Amino acid sequence: MASVQQVDGGSAEPATEVSEDDLFNVLANQRRRFAVHLLKREEKDRLEIGDMAEQIAAWENGIDTAEITGNDRKRVYTALQQSHLPKMDEAGVVEFNKDRGIVEPTPALADVDLYMDVVEGKEIPWSTYYVGLSGVAAALAGAVWLGAWPFVLLPEFAWTIAIVVAFAFSAITHKYYTAEMKVGESDEPPELT
Repeated sequence: MASVQQVDGGSAEPATEVSEDDLFNVLANQRRRFAVHLLKREEKDRLEIGDMAEQIAAWENGIDTAEITGNDRKRVYTALQQSHLPKMDEAGVVEFNKDRGIVEPTPALADVDLYMDVVEGKEIPWSTYYVGLSGVAAALAGAVWLGAWPFVLLPEFAWTIAIVVAFAFSAITHKYYTAEMKVGESDEPPELT
């Protein structure tokens, strides 16, 4: 069952926070990440497990929901019902009514703002990029300060502006990229885009 908090009147309410360990445990599995994405994207009070299984099966197979087979849907449905949704319920991110086949997001899930730092192929993570950019900026500032040629050809203020523009451009690009990679913001989960 989901984590609950006692309210003054003695009634129980779903927890509004999820521990980091529980959240990382939920996100450790692709199907659970897909379920979180779907619940955040749909912004409904509840989802039927059948609809959830159908969409997740389509994402897993890279096809449209109309093209999934009964076996694909059943495989995902069974895993969601027996393993994934009970774990998510126990962590407090959803309320799963197994008898009715209904999944409801909790306030804790609504407050989770997930960003997937998906790195493919030869891409580098943003944290590594900013360390590199800082190193280049420090080397440039050092070369200007020492009066090394060709850095003396432009005034120090021009190099300062160049560094500020590089960081500003990087920050704007990063903000755009982050918006595209938020769970629940796009039609498909970030790891599929």
